[in-house]
Amino acid sequence: PEKKAKKSDCGEWQWSVCVPTSGDCGLGTREGTRTGAECKQTTKTQKCKIPCNWKKQFGAECKYQFQAWGECDLNTALKTRTGNLKRALHNADCQKTVTISKPCGKLTKPKPQESKKKKKEGKKQEKMLD
Repeated sequence: PEKKAKKSDCGEWQWSVCVPTSGDCGLGTREGTRTGAECKQTTKTQKCKIPCNWKKQFGAECKYQFQAWGECDLNTALKTRTGNLKRALHNADCQKTVTISKPCGKLTKPKPQESKKKKKEGKKQEKMLD
């Protein structure tokens, strides 16, 4: 006897973004839905995880590879860098490239270390004389 091929009229699963159980990263869940008049299951929940070291402002499921920080723009007092999409979890809708800015920070001059060097040299000379 030949097996009858089951023809499914169920659509593809569409997944929501991962929602952390607590905070803005870590373990959580996502909801899945699909269409189809004869589908036995049209919704389900799946466990997921949002890495805590990813930049949340670009989407918790989008990982970017960033270039080095650019020079400080003296007009805006900001420096910027660009990131290219490295990985998208669960078919997340991520931008291909993103740009991030941050304040340049204080331009600090290195502190003179002469006083410490002189103290060390003085101690070395004392030991040599002993």
